[in-house]
Amino acid sequence: MTRRQADLLLVATCAVWGLSFPTVKVALADASPLAFVALRFLIGAAILVPGTRLRPLPRGRELTAGLLLGALLGVGFATQAVGLQYTTPSRSAFLVAMSSVLAPIVAFVAVRERLSWWTLAALGVAAAGIYFLTDPGAGGLNRGDLWTLVTAGVFGGQIVAVRELGLRFDIRRLVLMEVVFTALGAGAAALVLQPVRFTVTGRSVAALLYCGVLATALALLFQMRAQRDMSSGRAALLFCTEPVFASLASWLWLGERLAFSQWLGGALIVAGMMIAEPRDAVS
Repeated sequence: MTRRQADLLLVATCAVWGLSFPTVKVALADASPLAFVALRFLIGAAILVPGTRLRPLPRGRELTAGLLLGALLGVGFATQAVGLQYTTPSRSAFLVAMSSVLAPIVAFVAVRERLSWWTLAALGVAAAGIYFLTDPGAGGLNRGDLWTLVTAGVFGGQIVAVRELGLRFDIRRLVLMEVVFTALGAGAAALVLQPVRFTVTGRSVAALLYCGVLATALALLFQMRAQRDMSSGRAALLFCTEPVFASLASWLWLGERLAFSQWLGGALIVAGMMIAEPRDAVS
């Protein structure tokens, strides 16, 4: 795959994920967050099983890699779904986009990838963006925003893990393990932590199918395939398109409006992503 093809594939993935923010927001009127996540990933697993090499069964380092990816993905999507109950899709998307700024820091801690002063400057710019995005004049961070910041940290780790593990193991097997473990973990957490609720309506079923097939099974395959041909830093830059797609979809679909200070905050977060790895942006 050429670099241009990898870039386009990852941007297409971001478009699919961007649309999923208002989709999930609407679906949560009919479903509890963890139950929705569990069902979403169960559908994703069912889509991935055909065509995936199942023998020999995963073990050793491959199994550990699948468990790690499943844990990161499960916690990330669960906290994002919980957060969307209390915040707007656009705010959620821009806060999740902080994962792109946090990814180089996670890479430094986890795999000793060099941490530049540009990255630290980017984190400062993005932190200022969070301040404005959360509209301090209207109360600042709400409960949903705090849950979503947890999502950003976890997804920062997932960006790095996908890059490192996708080079070592079969992509489709990794994604299938990741999705299955996420479905199992979210299902268990739903039974223990929340009243399980899912009302079958046209919008809940449509949202579940969109998120399960496109935003889970296909998007995760696309992400892992694209990131095999680019650095974690370059992937982080391309992820800056996700909140743009999410905000556009929320505006067109839900009629969501952001104050000027919130648009400024979103712009600062995107600026932080763009300066985090300036050499990758032009390589």
